[in-house]
Amino acid sequence: MTYQPLIAEVHNQQRTLTAIVEQDARTAYFYIWPTDLFRSQYAVRGCWLRNLEPAPALEDREAMEQGIAPLLSAEFCRTLEAEPALDPAGLQVLWEPSDDGAALWYYGQLLAVIPGWSLYQDKQVSFSAGCIKKNRLTAPLGSASTNEYYARAEQQRQFWREWHDGSEWDRVQKELMVSYQAQFGESVKYYAIDQGSWPPMAISQHWHKGIWYFLTLGMSIRPMPQVDYLFDELAPQYRRIELAMAVDGEVMTESNAVQMASALAEFVHLPWARLTWLGEGHTLASEVAPVGFESFLLANELAEDKAQFKLPKRDDDRPKLLWATPVTEAERIFAQADEQGGQRLRELLTAQGSNHIFRPRQQVVDSPE
Repeated sequence: MTYQPLIAEVHNQQRTLTAIVEQDARTAYFYIWPTDLFRSQYAVRGCWLRNLEPAPALEDREAMEQGIAPLLSAEFCRTLEAEPALDPAGLQVLWEPSDDGAALWYYGQLLAVIPGWSLYQDKQVSFSAGCIKKNRLTAPLGSASTNEYYARAEQQRQFWREWHDGSEWDRVQKELMVSYQAQFGESVKYYAIDQGSWPPMAISQHWHKGIWYFLTLGMSIRPMPQVDYLFDELAPQYRRIELAMAVDGEVMTESNAVQMASALAEFVHLPWARLTWLGEGHTLASEVAPVGFESFLLANELAEDKAQFKLPKRDDDRPKLLWATPVTEAERIFAQADEQGGQRLRELLTAQGSNHIFRPRQQVVDSPE
């Protein structure tokens, strides 16, 4: 394979993917590469940007056979003549807030988009400003009025501008705290859990009617990976969440409750660190689960009606609050046995009289032999 000079390289927030621009004497391409941890799971995604030689009349099969980045044939090109080489100084990669797709800007003009959802399927999907007809290398980028991905890229650029000025967190934090304090009273402690990196994240601790409550702030800033691909038009119902935990003050001291709730600090980064999503009925292992338990079940529906309150909207999405409750190893195995396992486990816990507040209880499934 012929080497192409690298003229731009930008990692995403969690360093799970790398966006690069390669350019040789013939062509320029935009790629998203999975990092080593994900290379066996996901394919490289590519997008043709421009020909630096005149567009050929026919498909550039010779280049493909030699492992060289091919020229795009004339019928698909906005410009048939050779275009000037890209100036690295003018390139800007902006990652989608979900951290799995990216847009490429060139001196303030949108040049290409590789949508995040394309990572989770086999077909190459990308959009290039230099393309006028869909083909195997890319598809037309068009304009904001003709292509939703163009419009999204503009919205996402505005998103990053707003966060860059430093005032957005104050608004997000205030809205969530107002919502939490309306339910559970004043916050008694507040823990920053973002380790100084973006996005800001925290846990607010409350003491209300003999129960310790712990609720995250900041997860809902970003949509989770995969959700747009899995749920399509229903994605707004699932792609943003906050997590919570409730512990009966009669069965656990404050210090023990805080230790147990530290699991939330582990969980808040998982969707982006693992390119996955968290939702109703999912289970997560944790070393700080209480004695006799191994994991946590995430379930909004475990909570009584008043604990299923609505969170403030975020970029027109309504985030969901998921309560984390400890489950045993046998219950975790039961929940993971099939797609409906988590929901059935939640139903068994409800039938037993358990809810989102942690108290000692009996296991609701048989242990595997």
